[in-house]
Amino acid sequence: MTTTATTAVAAKARNRHLALAILALAMGGFAIGTTEFAMMGLLKEIESGLDISTPQAGNLISAYALGVVVGAPVFAAVGARLPRKQLALGLMLFLSLANLTSFIAPDYATMLVTRFASGLPHGAFFGVAAVIAAGLVAPSKRGWAISMVMGGLTVANVIGVPLATWLGQTFGWRLLFVVVGAIGLATVVMLLKFVPFEPAHPEASIRRELGALKRIQVWLALLIGVIGFGGFFAVYTYIAHTMTSVAGIPEFLIPAVVALYGLGMVVGNIIGGRIADKSVMGTIYLVMPGIAVALVVYGIAAHWAWSAFIMAFVVGAIGSMLVPPLQTRLLDASPDAPSLASSLNHSALNVANALGAFLGGTVIAWGWGYVAPAYVGAGLAMLGLGIALLSGLLERRRPLAA
Repeated sequence: MTTTATTAVAAKARNRHLALAILALAMGGFAIGTTEFAMMGLLKEIESGLDISTPQAGNLISAYALGVVVGAPVFAAVGARLPRKQLALGLMLFLSLANLTSFIAPDYATMLVTRFASGLPHGAFFGVAAVIAAGLVAPSKRGWAISMVMGGLTVANVIGVPLATWLGQTFGWRLLFVVVGAIGLATVVMLLKFVPFEPAHPEASIRRELGALKRIQVWLALLIGVIGFGGFFAVYTYIAHTMTSVAGIPEFLIPAVVALYGLGMVVGNIIGGRIADKSVMGTIYLVMPGIAVALVVYGIAAHWAWSAFIMAFVVGAIGSMLVPPLQTRLLDASPDAPSLASSLNHSALNVANALGAFLGGTVIAWGWGYVAPAYVGAGLAMLGLGIALLSGLLERRRPLAA
């Protein structure tokens, strides 16, 4: 075999191994996306099964989100001295076991605790997975690699969430947690086989990771996620109620609506990753007003079934375009503490989840109707744009360190 042919074969093998490593990381995102978002499509079944109200069911989603907020910085900091592959493996095992405890939870109070526990490894896993993926490719392809890992979460909304929603409606909503546990264990096998081992950074420490919290740009990036993304979750949390009660869509079509929303998330995540490689802040400036406009249109379009279907896709796409640039922005803002900074993005997004679910439930409880959360979300998106503009202004005065 010629030298050229040998080189080509070796390059092909490396590319294949890279693809399988990113697929393994994305599978973890698939498990996480399924357990996080399928709850929203099964909200009515959960209310009936636990004999609770809609706002109480929304609290289960908030409990998971708060678990992410707490777990992301704790696991990322405590695991700073661990090799990243071992940290990812431990987090995925934790996720699998926590979901199985949700399956056997006997009442509402216990379910709150188990959903909180299920959220603990979420942010830290995505954080370490993003760092691993970014390290496997050239710097100019970081946005793409991160979007591929996050693609597991978005693909979950096309396949995992609709399937889990259908299974929950047909065979009982608790089956969701068994499905997630099985996917999590399969992910562990894939991580073991395909993700390369790298020793921990010799200077890695809890103190070094926590140094990210001293940087104003890190906090501003987190605030963009918390405020700007809150409207996305305000809509998604109550999408089943909106589609059935406002748009008049039959309940058996809710899995299709969720799948369409998820398909939009896949498309938006890919686009967001591509354009983030060209301009991180430019992408954020573009997406934030796009979210606001999409949510206002959604609030109007939700009164007709055909337009509600279309806007479910659009809202999913526009919202998901924000995730890759935010993830990349945090890596840029804290290059010496990437695991914690990257993990905190998911804390921020799940504070947004909790905030969106809370504000959405509040305006519904006030009697404003199921489309009101969309208008609240549009206002939040414009506040997020203001924070992004402030961040950009400060960066022009003091550029980020290389």
